[in-house]
Amino acid sequence: MAVAPPTAAALEQLSSSKMFDGFNLRFRHQSATLGCAMTFSIYLPPSPASNLPVLYWLSGLTCTDENFIIKSGAQRAAAAHGIALVAPDTSPRGLNIEGESDSYDFGVGAGFYLNATNEKWKNWRMYDYIVKELPKV
Repeated sequence: MAVAPPTAAALEQLSSSKMFDGFNLRFRHQSATLGCAMTFSIYLPPSPASNLPVLYWLSGLTCTDENFIIKSGAQRAAAAHGIALVAPDTSPRGLNIEGESDSYDFGVGAGFYLNATNEKWKNWRMYDYIVKELPKV
């Protein structure tokens, strides 16, 4: 299933902060793949090239898009080497699926980057989101 990227107007900028002469930016958008709003953080190094390499950081259990961006300090190396950093949230949130928050290691915040096969968890298609939708966003 082809997913069209959101228009610039569909991206809601949540925050911006300068770091190592580049910028940490945080956005929210409506994910067609997951059927809910998703957030992601991105670090753009100073004077980004037109063909900027991107490193995607996939956080683990109980994390959000902010953990790596706030705690790692990876922006220093990214700035020095001209690399963008993208950190998506770890799962869909706010879908109110029965049992989604019953356990730290399953459902909301679980950080499994694969597509669920059980109908109840049909919105948990993180592989498709990470590989197909997010790079277009």
